[in-house]
Amino acid sequence: MKIVKPASAGTLESSDIEIRIEPADEAGIEIHLTSSVMQQFGKKIEAVIKGTLEELGVESAYVDAVDKGALDCTVRARTAAAAHRAAEDSNYTWRVKA
Repeated sequence: MKIVKPASAGTLESSDIEIRIEPADEAGIEIHLTSSVMQQFGKKIEAVIKGTLEELGVESAYVDAVDKGALDCTVRARTAAAAHRAAEDSNYTWRVKA
């Protein structure tokens, strides 16, 4: 999946996360995370975002995320929605991941 335009998903409400994705000039996924639980869960949140993008085949993107205590399933859903919007892709393959 190729990111072709900026897009976002999510809100700044409690228990949610806002994910903004933009095309990156260089290969790789760069993540900037702001979270009220950064010390406890920052690395895990970044890993969920990166893992979700890799599963979707995203090789290059800049991600700005503002977390308000979202669960992993919410982080995955918001990341996937933003990536599909940014890639202008409507071929969704939604599934439940245990």
